[in-house]
Amino acid sequence: MSSKCEDAAGFILAGGMSSRMGRDKALVLLAGRPLIEHGLDILGEAGLSASIAGARSELSNFAPTVADEMPDAGPLSGVCAALAPSTARWVVFLSVDQPLMPAKMITYLLRHARIADAAVTLAAVNGFPQTFPAVIDRAALPALSAELETGRSGCYAAFRAAATALGQPLSILPVELLAQSGQVDHPRALPPALWFLNVNTPADLARGEVVLSRGIA
Repeated sequence: MSSKCEDAAGFILAGGMSSRMGRDKALVLLAGRPLIEHGLDILGEAGLSASIAGARSELSNFAPTVADEMPDAGPLSGVCAALAPSTARWVVFLSVDQPLMPAKMITYLLRHARIADAAVTLAAVNGFPQTFPAVIDRAALPALSAELETGRSGCYAAFRAAATALGQPLSILPVELLAQSGQVDHPRALPPALWFLNVNTPADLARGEVVLSRGIA
């Protein structure tokens, strides 16, 4: 495991309704372990102290938790709730339903954020920006909160607004190029598109089990 980052912290976003799964995603078992543990391990391997934001179940036995005051407002509310008490400049967010994300992806996004002095740093798959994982400069909190308070709860639009407000970049890194250049890879040699598999439904969960057990989609 990497040494802990002094200027960065990590959060697992676990506040979704889990309506498509039919039960709390954070506690659903994948390869015999709850999704929340997979997420916390990813952040820990990336060298980050890890907490949980917006949990709907009691998850404090897994890691410190931050309550979401607007639990029905989507992940942006969880992001703002986590940023508010944070003392780290860079805050990394990973969704609880992304258990196949390699820690190296988190590490690379964080390194880029520092170098580019970016307000928000994201990845793109096949040209489409992915909302999470995200590395956010804590200084973006006022702009993100303003978007939330006006009822605009979409994360990507809020990220763009925050970058504009700060006069800092919104960096979006193409995952395929990072993989092709050897900058980022997966410990199970999974292709980049699978890194971003969202485990939202029982079918997604079954696919995740196949990927982890056989290394295929």
